[in-house]
Amino acid sequence: MAACELKEMLDADTYKRWILNIVPVRLDCADIVLGVPTGTFREWLSINYKGLIEDAILKTASLKLNVVFESGYKADCAASDVMPSDDANCSESEEQPRAARQSRRARTADTEEKDEDQGTVVLDRRFRFDTFVVGENSRFAYSACRSVAEHPGEMMNPLFIHSSTGLGKTHLLQAIAQDALARNPKAKVVYVTSEEFLNQFIEAMYKNQFSAFRKKYRCADILLIDDMQFISDKPGFQEEIFHTFNALYGAHKQIVMTSDRSPHEINGLDKRLVSRFEWGLTAEIQVPDLETRIAIVRKKQEEQEYKLDDNVINYVAAKLKSNVRRLESGIFKLVSWASLSNVKIDCAMADKLLSDVFNEEVGTALTVEEIQRMVADYYDIRLADMTSKKRPANIAWPRMVAMFLSRNMTGLSLPSIAEKFVRNHATVLHAVNSVKAKMDCDEDFRREIGIIEHKLKNS
Repeated sequence: MAACELKEMLDADTYKRWILNIVPVRLDCADIVLGVPTGTFREWLSINYKGLIEDAILKTASLKLNVVFESGYKADCAASDVMPSDDANCSESEEQPRAARQSRRARTADTEEKDEDQGTVVLDRRFRFDTFVVGENSRFAYSACRSVAEHPGEMMNPLFIHSSTGLGKTHLLQAIAQDALARNPKAKVVYVTSEEFLNQFIEAMYKNQFSAFRKKYRCADILLIDDMQFISDKPGFQEEIFHTFNALYGAHKQIVMTSDRSPHEINGLDKRLVSRFEWGLTAEIQVPDLETRIAIVRKKQEEQEYKLDDNVINYVAAKLKSNVRRLESGIFKLVSWASLSNVKIDCAMADKLLSDVFNEEVGTALTVEEIQRMVADYYDIRLADMTSKKRPANIAWPRMVAMFLSRNMTGLSLPSIAEKFVRNHATVLHAVNSVKAKMDCDEDFRREIGIIEHKLKNS
């Protein structure tokens, strides 16, 4: 049983504190719903133990299920074979109602049949349009995603969303899937990361099952692919994506992709794919401003029992600028600590508890001006040369390096970076690609860039 597996993997205190408070609620197609006492409990398990529990269920019951936690349940109110109590027998009880076991098998069979036909859509129910906080940084991307969910395959096809890590790309992608399915439950919606897509491609190639693999993706009404940057420098896989794209686009089916950079910035991407990815609409999510970050925290607080003081919310939101995921994680850490210790959180306590998170932020919250200054010092040129019209190699090349690092380390858009260098965005894009190309073939130069990055992160 899954609980036995978890008991062996976790220490006694962790098992007793977290796992014993879980009760099984129901099987819902590919989801297994587990009940927990509170919303804080639910959030903690989702972040720290969700994957572990799913692995345990897969190992012990041979069922690949998505674990969903629901709050409002007490451990002594139900019993089940999925998560038994501490002193329960870890083999399946013969006293269980036979109908319940048969129902579970039937639901499992239904799930497998659905997977063979169109692919199991495993979605996080928290990632909906109504839970996404819209700011000026994301308004255009959000509107485009809503339009796609309402009218798939029409105006904005394909839709390509890009941003730095942790700014909401996956949230919007899954929101499209959930909204589209709510509007049309019969729609064939396939959500997959590029890594999962690649693994399935390799497995199909190994087992000679390309027909089933292609049917799954090329018969989709909506295909959503996350993290497209990982397909770079994989020509065989890119060829498969090229033909899948053509088949769906030709049939007027919707394609939505995300990446940490725009299509023409993905190194090693076939020019045919770059062209096709830009046929429709490209939308960028930028770093949110302070007001949006505060709104994000307040939205998150709606589902938490413990409410942070406004001063604490403002303080943390001001400190954590570059990554929404890091901001949410920091807030959850404060709420969890306060709930378990019954101690009120003030700004001083927040600073102490989140010191590691704030230190991570310092390494990423760089400005273009700081990068320009560091690169100028490293190459022994004047800071003014970063924005001057001078073009000799000993100045032009460091300037290109600074543009490359600004793009990689600040999360700013090409036009925003170009403005800092008194150039246009095409010049910045050329610099980024030129530096990448040299890094690919020059180990000494790649080491040089690494040294500058290390200095910037620790300055």
